[in-house]
Amino acid sequence: MGLYCPRAGLKVQTFLLDPRIIYKSIIRFELDKSRINNKWPLAREGLPFVFVGCTLTFILICIGFFFVSIVAGIITLFNIFFFRDPDRKNDASPKSVLTPADGTILEIQHLEDLNNPLGKPSFKISIFMSIFNVHVNRLPIACTVKKITYQTGRFFSANLDKASKFNENNRIKLQTADSRTIIVIQIAGIIARRIACWIKEGDRLDAGQRFGLIRFGSRLEVYLPEDSQITAQPGQKVKAGETIIGYLS
Repeated sequence: MGLYCPRAGLKVQTFLLDPRIIYKSIIRFELDKSRINNKWPLAREGLPFVFVGCTLTFILICIGFFFVSIVAGIITLFNIFFFRDPDRKNDASPKSVLTPADGTILEIQHLEDLNNPLGKPSFKISIFMSIFNVHVNRLPIACTVKKITYQTGRFFSANLDKASKFNENNRIKLQTADSRTIIVIQIAGIIARRIACWIKEGDRLDAGQRFGLIRFGSRLEVYLPEDSQITAQPGQKVKAGETIIGYLS
């Protein structure tokens, strides 16, 4: 149902209080909330993979396909390993910036021009997550989510520089209580074809809280103001929600 606008030649949709839409919105909100505050050792995104894997393995054993059941069992164990979501604690100060992802620091760049997501001179820290890393992403600072922008793109290997420019990504603008802004970008890789972001604009969240996940190998980038103190080093192994990669001024 909608209204027709003769001047524009367009049908303008009206917003109706459709109970189905309201119900779906409530369910989605509750699911995202449960993912952010997950108490299980496994990310909820992985439950369908594990359930299907366990069921298939059991059926194969029952019908006598033992060799195939072993393969299915190994794949199921890999999914359990991949979607693991260990509890993380930190005692970081309000100025500390935590890494949003497990993995390896690929590079740290000082960007002097304004052609970057922050729109001013900044530091860019790139983190590569292999398929063996924990893939749950966590917020680097206590913040308010100001803007989330999803961009379609290619699927180059996440450890390549061109992945930063061309790959599918999800850009999140965060602002601290003292109005400091940083940008976190989730970037899909050659295997990762699914970026999950569980937060929304306007959310107020703590440093180290879960905010999303990227399936099967990916990359995250953090843009910090130029006056930040960077403590991370290229090649360093980091853990989301625990390792400090820098300090805001």
